[in-house]
Amino acid sequence: MFFRQIYEPGLAHASYMVGCQKTKECLVIDAKRDIDTYLEIAKQEGLTVTHLTETHIHADFLSGTRELAAVTGAPMMLSDEGGTEWQYDYAHQGLRDGDTFMVGNIKIQVMHTPGHTPEHISFLVTDTPAIADQPIMIFTGDFVFVGDVGRPDLLETAAGYRGTMEVGARQMWQSLKKFRALPDHIQVHPAHGAGSACGKALGAIPSSTVGYEKLVNWALRHTDEEAFVAELLSGQPEPPTYFAMMKKLNKIERALLPDVPPLKGMSASEFEAFRRDGGLIIDTRSKVSFANGHVPGSINIQNNKAFSTWAGWMISYDKPFVLVVTEEQCDEVTRKLMRIGLDNAVGFITNVTEWQATGNMLSEIHQMHLEELAQKYNDASCHVLDVRGYSEYESGHIPGCTNIHVGYLRDHLNEIPRNKPVVVACQGGDRSSIASSYLMREGFTNILNFPQGFADWQASGTPVEKGHA
Repeated sequence: MFFRQIYEPGLAHASYMVGCQKTKECLVIDAKRDIDTYLEIAKQEGLTVTHLTETHIHADFLSGTRELAAVTGAPMMLSDEGGTEWQYDYAHQGLRDGDTFMVGNIKIQVMHTPGHTPEHISFLVTDTPAIADQPIMIFTGDFVFVGDVGRPDLLETAAGYRGTMEVGARQMWQSLKKFRALPDHIQVHPAHGAGSACGKALGAIPSSTVGYEKLVNWALRHTDEEAFVAELLSGQPEPPTYFAMMKKLNKIERALLPDVPPLKGMSASEFEAFRRDGGLIIDTRSKVSFANGHVPGSINIQNNKAFSTWAGWMISYDKPFVLVVTEEQCDEVTRKLMRIGLDNAVGFITNVTEWQATGNMLSEIHQMHLEELAQKYNDASCHVLDVRGYSEYESGHIPGCTNIHVGYLRDHLNEIPRNKPVVVACQGGDRSSIASSYLMREGFTNILNFPQGFADWQASGTPVEKGHA
């Protein structure tokens, strides 16, 4: 039996390849969109991708199942559970609870596990030459994670399906009864790890076992349904706005992108023409470089592990944008964008100095450091804006500050003063750089970034406030 986990840290997303080394057949589960990874692994292992499946209609990334189907001709075997409203809108082979299929000598059994979504299914895998009647692993998708379970609120909070989250929470309770009934030895392979917004307390360990999860997973230790539902629905992180688009695109017919597209290099004059027309510029450099000099109106989303998520928060799906990115990082950044369906990048420049050399002026983000903020934070002439998540803010913040999550700023611009300094803070300076640059693009001239963030504020012993003001 062949097994491989493919982990994409930017979205904390795990996909899987399961194959039969005798027949050379291979199944791909929950594929990411840059599919060359799977094709290369199959080539190296002498396998052929013959089966494709997914645990559910994903909300946090654009699935590559359809791209793989177009390239390999393998059938897409997808859930037909959950009711007509939750079905895939394109041709596929339907799967229901209890169905089985073979990948060579590997037996795959479908288990309907609603809760995160109504159509969600999991896959029990049996290596029949080793032991014919005992599954050895389960692919749980967004059902059971290491130390957590999938959040049931995304259909409501991200996709707008009202009245679905409590129903989902109670479905999750019932699905967990099925999980508890499984033998303890079965390996658990989820679709996400720590850092994913598909749950609130995902572990960093890549896999687990049914027995271990029964011991340590908070959800599986509950004995009362009402208490479980209340805890499951509380404290979930803000769902990125792009989740609604992923939910839509993963369900319907859409344009396919079987190859990683090359980005077009732009001349300084082409770039300036785009900027003059109000086009969006995403600067992927470090927050320090960006603060010291950037093209006016550009937004700083650093090319780090969180790039995809923040790009999904800040970039519109229906408008073109341009990148500031080094040539060495172009392929990496393009992949991060295509994984969430942001295909409207029309070009890039490698640095801002060439644009500056043509007679243009760079902007800076002014900073307020810890010592100065400690003296001014409770002064009425200074407004401190905390752009972290609500639960982070509640657990501790700079006294008197207001809280607007960076991804929700566009809906609350009228709540931010323009007539006095606004100090933008987050935990460590990354999100505040995004927020500061966005507010400056929106015409705010009174923005100061607090680069050290709440982490240094708290460590310094300065006053901390808890709860919601």
